[in-house]
Amino acid sequence: MNYGDDIRTLFRTPEFDGFYNAQQIKVQRKYDYVIEIMVTQYVVSEKFVKKIKNSDLYEMRVSVGRNEYRTLLFAIDDESFIKSTRAILLNSFMKKNTKQYRTEISIAQELLKRYLI
Repeated sequence: MNYGDDIRTLFRTPEFDGFYNAQQIKVQRKYDYVIEIMVTQYVVSEKFVKKIKNSDLYEMRVSVGRNEYRTLLFAIDDESFIKSTRAILLNSFMKKNTKQYRTEISIAQELLKRYLI
């Protein structure tokens, strides 16, 4: 997507697109809103993107009603998402509990190897 004054480029994996395309329109619209912020804003609030502790990954955070969605992502050209100009959206899930994160992080790391290494 090109929003005009893009600060960073977001690459989308087929896994992300599959999750996104399976969502209801209102969830897709919220994802589009958060993606637009990530692409056009230099500093992005932790409300939308947060570093995962003890990991190189970040999570994109999308809330729709009572549902919380997460997309794991990697800043390609800098350790900091804020300083990065390129990032890749790896895998997404509806947040159910914190134990789920370990599994999703493992999936994201495998996808990262597949697409970047």
